[in-house]
Amino acid sequence: MKLHWSPRSPYVRKVLIAAHEMGLGSRLDCVRTTVSPFAPAEDLWDDNPLNKLPTLVLDDGTAIYDSRVICEHLDTLHDGPRLFPQGGRERLTALRNQALGDGLLDVLMMRLIERLRPEDRCSPEIVASNERKTAAALDRLESDVALLTSRPYDIGHVAIGTALGYVDFRFAGDGWRDRRPKLAAWHVGFDARPAVRACPVRDDS
Repeated sequence: MKLHWSPRSPYVRKVLIAAHEMGLGSRLDCVRTTVSPFAPAEDLWDDNPLNKLPTLVLDDGTAIYDSRVICEHLDTLHDGPRLFPQGGRERLTALRNQALGDGLLDVLMMRLIERLRPEDRCSPEIVASNERKTAAALDRLESDVALLTSRPYDIGHVAIGTALGYVDFRFAGDGWRDRRPKLAAWHVGFDARPAVRACPVRDDS
C-alpha cells in the first residue's frame, strides 16, 4: 500500500501511529508528497481530487482518504486489538473522541494558515476565534482525562494524542500544560508508547 506522506502532517502522523499500533507499519510504502494550502502537489491529483494528505493507495489501485477512513480500513487488516470498537456506546465514544482530536487539528491548521499570511491579510477575528476554540478543546480534554484513562486504547486516544503533539510542534508558546496538569500527565504516557515514538513529527522544509 502506498501512503502519500509528509513528516509535517499531523493527519499523516495519526495514520502512521495507528498503523504501528496495529502492527501494519511495515506494509506502508511512504511516498514523500509536499502539499500546502497555497501550492497543491501535482503528483497527488490522480489519487485524490482534494489534493490533501493523507491519501492511501491500496494494492489494487483504489485510493482512499481521509485519516478517519484510512485508519478504519487499516483496522480491518490485522488480528490484534481493534482501535475501532465494533458497536454500541464504546464505538460512539471512540468516534466522538476521534472527532474532538481531529477537530482540534483542523483548528490548529487554520491558526497556522492565518499565521502564514502577510500581516495585512491576517484576520484578528479569525485568530481570536481559533485561539478560543483551541483553549476550549483543551479544557474539555482536561475534564475528560478520567474517561480517557479508564477506556481501552482506541482511535480516540490516537487522534487526541496526535493533536496535542501538534500543539507542541506549531504552538509551543500556548503553554497548554500550565493549566491542564491531568492532560499533560496523560500525554506523557501517550508519547512513551512505541508506536508514537516511531512516528515523530518534524519540519523538513
